[in-house]
Amino acid sequence: MNQPDVVPVRRALLSVSDKTGLLELATALVKEFNVELVSTGGTARAIRDAGLPVKDVADLTGYPEMMDGRVKTLHPVIHGGLLGLRDAPGHLQAMHAHGIAPIDLLVVNLYPFEKVTSDPNCPFDHAVENIDIGGPAMVRSASKNHRSVTVVTDPVQYEKLLKNMRSHGGGTSHSFRLDLAMWAFGRTAQYDAAIHTWLSRTYFAQSSPSSADAAGLAPQIVLGMNRIQALRYGENPHQMGAFYSAFNPPRGLAAARQLHGKELSWINLLDADAAMTLVNEFSQPAAAVIKHANPCGCAVAGSAADAFDLAYAGDPVAAFGGIVALNRPVDETVARRVVQGKRFLEVLIAPEFDSAALAMLQSRWADCRLLAGGLNTASPGKSLDFRSISGGVLVQEADVPGFDRSKCRVVSNAHPTAEQWADMEFVWLACKHVKSNAIALAAGGQLLAAGAGQMSRVTSCRLAVDLAGQNGHAVKLSRAVAASDAFFPFADGPEILISAGVKAIVQPGGSKRDQDTIELCNKHNVVLVLTGLRHFRH
Repeated sequence: MNQPDVVPVRRALLSVSDKTGLLELATALVKEFNVELVSTGGTARAIRDAGLPVKDVADLTGYPEMMDGRVKTLHPVIHGGLLGLRDAPGHLQAMHAHGIAPIDLLVVNLYPFEKVTSDPNCPFDHAVENIDIGGPAMVRSASKNHRSVTVVTDPVQYEKLLKNMRSHGGGTSHSFRLDLAMWAFGRTAQYDAAIHTWLSRTYFAQSSPSSADAAGLAPQIVLGMNRIQALRYGENPHQMGAFYSAFNPPRGLAAARQLHGKELSWINLLDADAAMTLVNEFSQPAAAVIKHANPCGCAVAGSAADAFDLAYAGDPVAAFGGIVALNRPVDETVARRVVQGKRFLEVLIAPEFDSAALAMLQSRWADCRLLAGGLNTASPGKSLDFRSISGGVLVQEADVPGFDRSKCRVVSNAHPTAEQWADMEFVWLACKHVKSNAIALAAGGQLLAAGAGQMSRVTSCRLAVDLAGQNGHAVKLSRAVAASDAFFPFADGPEILISAGVKAIVQPGGSKRDQDTIELCNKHNVVLVLTGLRHFRH
C-alpha cells in the first residue's frame, strides 16, 4: 500500500474543552481551505454562533448526545472515519457500505482533569465527571492512522497546522502528521497518568490512612511529563539534559517565567529550586543565596531589601556567582540593593518584578537570569521526592514539616528567650536545606555560616564556626544559636559550638549520649532544645 506524503484535508472534526484560538482556526479552515467542519456540543455552538457552517456529530451518527454528554463520539461512523485506511480496498469497501466518510483532521483537547483536581477541595464526583473518554479514544484512533489523519491536541499547534497546510496546498505532510501523532500519544499518556495518580492518592488516603499507600506511594506510580526546555547540557558538557514539568498546568519552578538573561542551565535550575524552596519556608520577608545547592546566605527581616542585605552579607565571597531567591516582589528599592558594588548573580527569582526594578537589573547584568513566579505554589495533596538510582527510582514523601514550638522540649536548665526562640525557628528551617551532616549558625534572623556535606558532624561544627569567623561574624557568634539536622552522637560537636560563643542549640535528640550534651549545656548555661524530628538532606 502506497500512501502519498501529502494528504488533503477535506473534513475536520473539532471537539475542544479549551476554546482558545478555536474560531480563528475554524475560520481559516473554512474560508482558506473549504474544509467541512463537524463538531460536538459547545464547540459546535461556538462555531455556529460565529457564522460558520458546521455539522453536529449527532447528524452523522444518527444518535443524539446522551447521558449528560458521556456518549457522543463513541460510534463506528466516527472511529471508522478516523481509522479507515485510505489505500486499503477492504477498508474503503466497508466505509462505503456503512456510509462512513473519512475524517482527515481531528482537533481535540481533553476535559480539564488536571486543572480541576489541582484544587485540593475538588469534590470526588466532579473530578470523575472531568475524566474524558471520547476525546482520548478519538485521539488514539487518529494518531494510529497518522498515515492519513492529522491530529491536533493543543491550541499552540493551530498555527503550525495552518502553516503546514498553506505550504502543501491545503494538505499536510507525512512528517508533520507523524510528529503530531507522537505528541498526541504523549498527551493521552500524561492524561491517564494524572488520573491514576489522583485516584490512587484519593483511594489509599481513605482506605489505608497509616500505610505507605496513603502517603502517595501506591503500588504503581505513573509519571506523565512535558518537556519545558531542552538544556545546552546536563551537569557537565558531555551530558545532555532537559527540564520536564510533572504537572499540567506547570507548578513550582516549572511555572516561573524567565524575563531576562542567558538560557538556564541544569545547575542553575537545581540551585534556583533550592533557593525557592528555602525562602518558601518563611512567612516573613526572606532571602536566600544558594551555591552548589547549599545556602551560603539566608535571612528574614522586616523588608525584602533588608532580608537581601543580610543574606548576601552572610558569606559575600561565596555569594559571588550565586543564585538568589526572594519571597516578596522586587521593587526599585530591592533592586537598588541587589545591584550595588561588584556583585554578580547567576539567577534571581522572585514572585514578581516591577518595571523600574526590571529595567535596573537588566541594565546591570546582561546575562543574569531573572525569573518571576514559581514561589508559594504548593501541590495539592501529598508531594513526593524522586531520586534515580541504578535500575530504579527511590520515592519518598517530601520533607514538609517546619518548626512547631509546641512539640519542642527544652531539656536544659536555661530556657530560651523570645529572641532565641525566633532565631531557633529560623536556623532550624535554614538547616533543613543544608546537605547533611548539617550544622547552621544564626543570629538576628541571619545565617552566619553552615557546615555542609561533611562525613562527620564534628567536622561540620568546626567548618561552620571557622566560616562564621572568616565572614566577619565573630561578634555575632557570642549570641548565636546553632542547629543540627540530626542528633549529636557525642558532646564534642556541641563543645566546639559553645566554645565559639553559641548560646542556644536546637537539634532532634535521640542519641544514647544525649545526657552528655545536656550536662555540657547546663555547665555553660546554654539552652538546649530537642525537636524530635530529623532533617537529613543527602
